[in-house]
Amino acid sequence: MKGKSIGICLFSVLLCMALAFSSWAGQIVTDETRLWAKGALQKEKTLETTGASKTLAVLYFHNKTGWSKLDLLQKGLTIMLMTDLSKVKEIQLVERVKLQALLEELDLGVSGLVESENSSRVGRLLGASLLVGGDIVKEKPDEFGLKSGLLSVPTEQLLGKPRARGKLLAELFRMEKDLLFQIIKLLKIELSAELESELREPMAASIDALLYLFEGIENSDQGDYGKAADSYGKALEEDPGLVLAIIAIREIYKERRDEGAKEKKAPPPRPRKPCAAERNKFIKNLRR
Repeated sequence: MKGKSIGICLFSVLLCMALAFSSWAGQIVTDETRLWAKGALQKEKTLETTGASKTLAVLYFHNKTGWSKLDLLQKGLTIMLMTDLSKVKEIQLVERVKLQALLEELDLGVSGLVESENSSRVGRLLGASLLVGGDIVKEKPDEFGLKSGLLSVPTEQLLGKPRARGKLLAELFRMEKDLLFQIIKLLKIELSAELESELREPMAASIDALLYLFEGIENSDQGDYGKAADSYGKALEEDPGLVLAIIAIREIYKERRDEGAKEKKAPPPRPRKPCAAERNKFIKNLRR
């Protein structure tokens, strides 16, 4: 009985966390988000100001190591940083799916995004006043580096260059935290001891769980929700408490349910009126 109560409490906590994250952590690029991206581009020439001073967009990282396994970290590091930065109340985050929809509309890949002129443009379109992004580089045979930058969109001034070094993937959690706290310091935000302790907690119980999550996000962006759900399921097998995987699976089921409802509501196709030749052929067959 006690075990059941603990399980119910744990589920309740996870559900509350999922609801708290869901306002920014959606992973499906919907038709509504794509329409927003089209509208943002149409209004681009009239854009004069950006969002609040702490409106932050975290761009994708560029894998320059030549090691394809690290491609998952291009969006993965963005997700990790957003997960942590969302807990800092002074920061207003731009949704990742808006960034993804905008890149699709602009036909920009990760390599194009890291170019300074493109980054600033994307920042303005997203309504962000601050941008964070960077590169994943190989520095030594057994050491990798994360080279990031914090950019002011209105002035296009680089406010700082957060850096982290270590062994990927073994030290990924620590390296992401190194970047995180440097970004927070550059933003001149003071953390309570309680929040700092919370931010130092790793995002997932294992690297494998995290990689399956990132794999699911990539599949979702490609529109393959079946594969995405499989990847999220594997992530939860590795770490049942991985909140973003719970949210993502819930999103997929909702998306499929909504699509099914649209199909049911769609009117049946109107029968095509046969042409004269078809009518004559039909009549001729009847007379045989």
